[in-house]
Amino acid sequence: MARRQLRDNKEDFRTRLRLGDPVMVIAGGNENGGRVLKGKIGKLRKVMKKKDRVIVEGVNLVKRHKRATAVNEAAGIIEKEGSIHISNVMFYSEKLQKPVRLRSKILGDGRKVRGFTHPETKQFEQIDI
Repeated sequence: MARRQLRDNKEDFRTRLRLGDPVMVIAGGNENGGRVLKGKIGKLRKVMKKKDRVIVEGVNLVKRHKRATAVNEAAGIIEKEGSIHISNVMFYSEKLQKPVRLRSKILGDGRKVRGFTHPETKQFEQIDI
């Protein structure tokens, strides 16, 4: 019964990340396989809510062999980005040069904005304008 409830709760998936946000991979990859993902930075290209996965530009490149299905279509090896679990990426602050945890805040005029708490000054820094 508990597994069924967990599966049903997956529909409540929410993230503060948006398309185009700079993100850093904080976990994943394989040193022996030569594909270390941890520490790579890229822009968020796609969010797959049902699978809890994201696609980051230039990270987790995989090769796919493509067969020519039409006469004018070329066959070959295509390199494209693979997906990464959402828990393995964090918003990357270019100002601080490190990943930060996002939070939201309601301003005095009633607008809800995204931002983060600066680790040294403990002040809220807004990223949405």
